[in-house]
Amino acid sequence: MSKTLLHHAKITPHRSSARGHSDHGWLNTYHSFSFAGWYNPDFTQFGALRVLNEDRVKARSGFPTHPHRDYEIFSYILSGELTHRDSMIRKDDESSQGDKFYRMHRGDVQFTTGGTGIAHSEMNEHSKDTVHFLQIWVSPWRRGLPPTYHTKHFDEDQKRKGFVPILSPLKAGVDASAVDEKAAEPVIPNTIPIHADFAMGAGIIAPESTFEWTVGAKATTATKRKVFVHLPMTKGGKASVRLDGRDDAVLLEGDGAFVDAVKAGDKLLVESIGSVEAEVVVLDTA
Repeated sequence: MSKTLLHHAKITPHRSSARGHSDHGWLNTYHSFSFAGWYNPDFTQFGALRVLNEDRVKARSGFPTHPHRDYEIFSYILSGELTHRDSMIRKDDESSQGDKFYRMHRGDVQFTTGGTGIAHSEMNEHSKDTVHFLQIWVSPWRRGLPPTYHTKHFDEDQKRKGFVPILSPLKAGVDASAVDEKAAEPVIPNTIPIHADFAMGAGIIAPESTFEWTVGAKATTATKRKVFVHLPMTKGGKASVRLDGRDDAVLLEGDGAFVDAVKAGDKLLVESIGSVEAEVVVLDTA
Protein backbone atom coordinates (compact mmCIF):
# COMPACT_ATOMS: atom_id res chain seq x y z
CA MET A 1 0.00 0.00 0.00
CA SER A 2 1.15 3.54 -0.72
CA LYS A 3 1.87 5.84 2.20
CA THR A 4 -0.72 8.52 2.87
CA LEU A 5 0.74 11.96 2.18
CA LEU A 6 -2.29 14.25 2.06
CA HIS A 7 -3.56 14.08 5.63
CA HIS A 8 -5.23 17.48 5.15
CA ALA A 9 -7.08 16.46 1.97
CA LYS A 10 -10.67 15.33 1.74
CA ILE A 11 -11.12 12.52 -0.80
CA THR A 12 -14.69 11.54 -1.68
CA PRO A 13 -15.33 8.79 -4.25
CA HIS A 14 -17.98 9.48 -6.90
CA ARG A 15 -19.19 6.01 -7.77
CA SER A 16 -20.09 5.03 -11.29
CA SER A 17 -23.52 3.93 -10.06
CA ALA A 18 -24.21 7.51 -8.90
CA ARG A 19 -23.65 8.93 -12.39
CA GLY A 20 -26.47 9.83 -14.71
CA HIS A 21 -26.91 7.29 -17.48
CA SER A 22 -28.77 7.28 -20.79
CA ASP A 23 -28.75 4.70 -23.56
CA HIS A 24 -30.20 6.12 -26.77
CA GLY A 25 -29.16 3.16 -28.90
CA TRP A 26 -26.64 5.10 -30.97
CA LEU A 27 -25.26 6.79 -27.81
CA ASN A 28 -24.53 5.16 -24.45
CA THR A 29 -23.51 7.94 -22.06
CA TYR A 30 -22.66 8.39 -18.38
CA HIS A 31 -22.69 11.83 -16.73
CA SER A 32 -20.45 12.54 -13.73
CA PHE A 33 -22.10 15.98 -13.42
CA SER A 34 -25.63 17.17 -14.14
CA PHE A 35 -26.17 17.23 -17.88
CA ALA A 36 -29.03 17.32 -20.40
CA GLY A 37 -32.08 15.68 -18.82
CA TRP A 38 -30.22 14.40 -15.74
CA TYR A 39 -29.90 16.69 -12.74
CA ASN A 40 -28.44 15.93 -9.32
CA PRO A 41 -27.89 18.90 -6.97
CA ASP A 42 -24.91 17.08 -5.42
CA PHE A 43 -23.11 16.92 -8.77
CA THR A 44 -23.32 20.23 -10.61
CA GLN A 45 -19.68 21.28 -10.93
CA PHE A 46 -16.31 21.08 -9.20
CA GLY A 47 -14.32 24.28 -9.41
CA ALA A 48 -14.25 25.19 -13.11
CA LEU A 49 -15.07 21.59 -14.12
CA ARG A 50 -18.67 21.54 -15.32
CA VAL A 51 -19.15 18.39 -17.46
CA LEU A 52 -17.52 14.97 -17.60
CA ASN A 53 -19.36 12.55 -19.84
CA GLU A 54 -18.11 9.08 -20.74
CA ASP A 55 -19.61 8.41 -24.16
CA ARG A 56 -19.82 5.48 -26.52
CA VAL A 57 -21.14 6.30 -29.99
CA LYS A 58 -21.98 3.55 -32.45
CA ALA A 59 -20.66 3.44 -36.01
CA ARG A 60 -22.23 5.77 -38.58
CA SER A 61 -23.86 7.97 -35.96
CA GLY A 62 -22.99 10.85 -33.67
CA PHE A 63 -23.72 14.44 -32.75
CA PRO A 64 -24.81 16.47 -35.80
CA THR A 65 -23.89 20.13 -36.12
CA HIS A 66 -24.90 22.06 -33.01
CA PRO A 67 -23.85 25.39 -31.44
CA HIS A 68 -21.77 26.16 -28.35
CA ARG A 69 -20.88 29.36 -26.55
CA ASP A 70 -18.31 30.23 -23.90
CA TYR A 71 -17.43 26.77 -22.55
CA GLU A 72 -14.02 25.18 -23.12
CA ILE A 73 -14.97 21.76 -24.55
CA PHE A 74 -12.61 18.87 -25.23
CA SER A 75 -12.75 15.21 -26.17
CA TYR A 76 -10.25 12.59 -25.00
CA ILE A 77 -10.35 9.54 -27.27
CA LEU A 78 -10.08 6.14 -25.57
CA SER A 79 -10.81 3.84 -28.53
CA GLY A 80 -12.33 3.97 -31.99
CA GLU A 81 -12.41 7.11 -34.11
CA LEU A 82 -14.29 10.40 -33.93
CA THR A 83 -14.57 12.92 -36.75
CA HIS A 84 -14.75 16.59 -35.79
CA ARG A 85 -15.93 19.38 -38.07
CA ASP A 86 -16.79 22.94 -37.13
CA SER A 87 -18.07 26.18 -38.55
CA MET A 88 -14.55 27.55 -38.89
CA ILE A 89 -13.45 24.93 -41.44
CA ARG A 90 -15.63 23.47 -44.17
CA LYS A 91 -15.76 19.80 -45.05
CA ASP A 92 -14.62 20.58 -48.59
CA ASP A 93 -11.34 21.89 -47.13
CA GLU A 94 -10.36 18.38 -46.02
CA SER A 95 -8.27 17.73 -49.10
CA SER A 96 -5.87 20.49 -48.05
CA GLN A 97 -6.02 19.90 -44.29
CA GLY A 98 -5.96 16.09 -44.43
CA ASP A 99 -8.30 13.57 -42.84
CA LYS A 100 -6.07 13.13 -39.80
CA PHE A 101 -6.87 16.65 -38.67
CA TYR A 102 -10.53 15.78 -38.39
CA ARG A 103 -10.54 12.04 -37.73
CA MET A 104 -9.29 11.43 -34.22
CA HIS A 105 -8.11 8.12 -32.74
CA ARG A 106 -6.88 6.81 -29.41
CA GLY A 107 -4.54 9.30 -27.75
CA ASP A 108 -5.94 12.29 -29.60
CA VAL A 109 -7.53 15.28 -27.88
CA GLN A 110 -9.77 17.74 -29.70
CA PHE A 111 -10.27 21.07 -27.94
CA THR A 112 -12.78 23.84 -28.72
CA THR A 113 -13.18 27.29 -27.20
CA GLY A 114 -16.87 28.07 -27.73
CA GLY A 115 -16.33 31.76 -27.01
CA THR A 116 -18.68 34.09 -28.87
CA GLY A 117 -20.15 31.12 -30.71
CA ILE A 118 -19.14 28.12 -32.76
CA ALA A 119 -21.00 25.23 -34.38
CA HIS A 120 -19.48 21.79 -34.67
CA SER A 121 -20.29 18.13 -35.20
CA GLU A 122 -18.77 15.03 -33.62
CA MET A 123 -19.51 11.95 -35.73
CA ASN A 124 -18.36 8.34 -35.73
CA GLU A 125 -17.97 7.74 -39.46
CA HIS A 126 -16.40 4.29 -39.06
CA SER A 127 -18.25 1.46 -40.79
CA LYS A 128 -18.49 -0.83 -37.75
CA ASP A 129 -16.50 0.21 -34.65
CA THR A 130 -17.92 2.10 -31.66
CA VAL A 131 -15.95 5.13 -30.44
CA HIS A 132 -15.36 5.54 -26.70
CA PHE A 133 -14.32 8.95 -25.40
CA LEU A 134 -14.56 11.44 -22.57
CA GLN A 135 -16.35 14.71 -23.26
CA ILE A 136 -15.31 17.42 -20.79
CA TRP A 137 -16.49 21.03 -20.34
CA VAL A 138 -14.75 23.73 -18.32
CA SER A 139 -15.99 27.24 -17.49
CA PRO A 140 -13.54 29.84 -18.88
CA TRP A 141 -12.12 32.72 -16.89
CA ARG A 142 -14.16 35.16 -18.96
CA ARG A 143 -16.95 35.14 -21.52
CA GLY A 144 -16.86 36.39 -25.08
CA LEU A 145 -13.55 34.82 -26.12
CA PRO A 146 -12.66 34.31 -29.79
CA PRO A 147 -13.68 30.79 -30.92
CA THR A 148 -10.69 28.51 -31.45
CA TYR A 149 -9.81 24.84 -31.70
CA HIS A 150 -6.78 22.61 -31.25
CA THR A 151 -6.14 18.94 -32.01
CA LYS A 152 -3.13 17.15 -30.54
CA HIS A 153 -1.90 13.58 -30.04
CA PHE A 154 -0.40 12.44 -26.73
CA ASP A 155 2.00 9.51 -26.79
CA GLU A 156 0.94 6.20 -25.26
CA ASP A 157 4.45 5.20 -24.16
CA GLN A 158 4.94 8.49 -22.32
CA LYS A 159 1.69 7.92 -20.42
CA ARG A 160 3.14 4.62 -19.17
CA LYS A 161 6.07 6.47 -17.58
CA GLY A 162 4.04 8.97 -15.57
CA PHE A 163 1.23 11.48 -15.84
CA VAL A 164 1.47 13.39 -19.12
CA PRO A 165 0.20 16.99 -19.05
CA ILE A 166 -2.60 17.44 -21.61
CA LEU A 167 -3.96 20.93 -20.89
CA SER A 168 -2.55 23.97 -19.10
CA PRO A 169 -3.62 27.63 -18.86
CA LEU A 170 -3.00 30.08 -21.69
CA LYS A 171 0.28 31.70 -20.67
CA ALA A 172 -0.91 35.24 -21.42
CA GLY A 173 -3.72 34.86 -18.91
CA VAL A 174 -7.15 36.43 -18.61
CA ASP A 175 -6.08 39.69 -20.27
CA ALA A 176 -4.58 38.01 -23.35
CA SER A 177 -4.45 40.16 -26.48
CA ALA A 178 -5.52 39.08 -29.95
CA VAL A 179 -1.84 38.43 -30.70
CA ASP A 180 -1.57 36.27 -27.56
CA GLU A 181 -4.67 34.33 -28.55
CA LYS A 182 -3.25 33.62 -31.99
CA ALA A 183 0.08 32.50 -30.53
CA ALA A 184 -1.84 30.15 -28.18
CA GLU A 185 1.14 29.54 -25.93
CA PRO A 186 0.34 27.34 -22.90
CA VAL A 187 2.06 27.57 -19.52
CA ILE A 188 3.31 23.98 -19.91
CA PRO A 189 5.05 23.39 -23.27
CA ASN A 190 3.49 20.82 -25.61
CA THR A 191 0.07 21.02 -23.96
CA ILE A 192 -3.17 22.50 -25.28
CA PRO A 193 -3.86 26.00 -23.86
CA ILE A 194 -7.12 26.46 -21.96
CA HIS A 195 -8.77 29.71 -20.89
CA ALA A 196 -9.00 28.74 -17.22
CA ASP A 197 -6.87 28.11 -14.15
CA PHE A 198 -7.08 24.43 -14.98
CA ALA A 199 -4.78 21.55 -15.86
CA MET A 200 -5.38 18.03 -17.13
CA GLY A 201 -3.12 15.00 -17.09
CA ALA A 202 -3.41 11.36 -18.14
CA GLY A 203 -1.43 8.25 -17.25
CA ILE A 204 -1.50 4.51 -17.89
CA ILE A 205 -0.42 2.80 -14.68
CA ALA A 206 0.78 -0.81 -14.62
CA PRO A 207 -0.44 -3.11 -11.82
CA GLU A 208 1.39 -2.53 -8.51
CA SER A 209 2.84 0.74 -9.83
CA THR A 210 2.21 4.24 -8.49
CA PHE A 211 2.15 7.57 -10.32
CA GLU A 212 2.41 10.98 -8.67
CA TRP A 213 0.37 13.99 -9.72
CA THR A 214 1.68 17.38 -8.55
CA VAL A 215 -1.37 19.46 -7.65
CA GLY A 216 -1.49 22.57 -9.80
CA ALA A 217 0.87 20.92 -12.31
CA LYS A 218 3.39 23.70 -11.57
CA ALA A 219 1.24 25.87 -13.82
CA THR A 220 -1.27 27.46 -11.49
CA THR A 221 -1.91 30.97 -10.22
CA ALA A 222 -4.17 29.83 -7.36
CA THR A 223 -2.81 28.09 -4.26
CA LYS A 224 -6.08 26.44 -3.20
CA ARG A 225 -6.92 23.61 -5.58
CA LYS A 226 -9.34 20.77 -6.27
CA VAL A 227 -8.59 17.63 -8.28
CA PHE A 228 -11.09 15.28 -9.89
CA VAL A 229 -9.74 11.82 -10.70
CA HIS A 230 -11.56 9.59 -13.20
CA LEU A 231 -10.96 5.94 -14.10
CA PRO A 232 -12.62 5.24 -17.48
CA MET A 233 -14.33 1.95 -18.26
CA THR A 234 -11.71 0.48 -20.61
CA LYS A 235 -10.63 -2.88 -19.17
CA GLY A 236 -13.85 -4.79 -18.56
CA GLY A 237 -13.78 -4.06 -14.84
CA LYS A 238 -10.25 -5.40 -14.26
CA ALA A 239 -8.61 -2.02 -13.58
CA SER A 240 -8.62 -0.37 -10.15
CA VAL A 241 -6.67 2.38 -8.38
CA ARG A 242 -6.13 3.60 -4.83
CA LEU A 243 -5.66 7.30 -4.06
CA ASP A 244 -3.23 8.56 -1.44
CA GLY A 245 -2.87 5.07 0.03
CA ARG A 246 -6.40 5.19 1.45
CA ASP A 247 -8.50 2.04 1.50
CA ASP A 248 -11.64 4.19 1.46
CA ALA A 249 -10.45 5.86 -1.75
CA VAL A 250 -10.29 2.83 -4.05
CA LEU A 251 -11.78 3.44 -7.48
CA LEU A 252 -13.20 0.85 -9.85
CA GLU A 253 -13.77 1.46 -13.54
CA GLY A 254 -16.27 4.24 -14.10
CA ASP A 255 -15.63 5.73 -10.66
CA GLY A 256 -14.28 9.19 -10.00
CA ALA A 257 -13.14 11.00 -6.87
CA PHE A 258 -13.32 14.54 -5.54
CA VAL A 259 -9.99 15.53 -3.98
CA ASP A 260 -10.58 18.73 -2.02
CA ALA A 261 -8.71 20.93 0.46
CA VAL A 262 -5.41 20.54 -1.38
CA LYS A 263 -2.93 23.19 -2.44
CA ALA A 264 -0.56 23.71 -5.32
CA GLY A 265 2.54 21.55 -4.92
CA ASP A 266 0.85 18.74 -2.99
CA LYS A 267 1.60 15.23 -4.25
CA LEU A 268 -1.36 12.98 -5.05
CA LEU A 269 -0.38 9.32 -5.32
CA VAL A 270 -2.40 7.10 -7.66
CA GLU A 271 -1.64 3.39 -7.21
CA SER A 272 -2.79 0.73 -9.69
CA ILE A 273 -4.16 -2.22 -7.70
CA GLY A 274 -6.11 -4.10 -10.38
CA SER A 275 -4.96 -7.03 -12.48
CA VAL A 276 -4.39 -4.88 -15.59
CA GLU A 277 -3.05 -1.41 -16.31
CA ALA A 278 -5.30 1.51 -15.41
CA GLU A 279 -5.77 4.58 -17.60
CA VAL A 280 -6.35 7.51 -15.26
CA VAL A 281 -7.38 11.09 -16.01
CA VAL A 282 -6.78 13.93 -13.53
CA LEU A 283 -8.57 17.27 -13.79
CA ASP A 284 -6.98 19.98 -11.64
CA THR A 285 -8.92 23.19 -10.99
CA ALA A 286 -8.93 26.30 -8.82
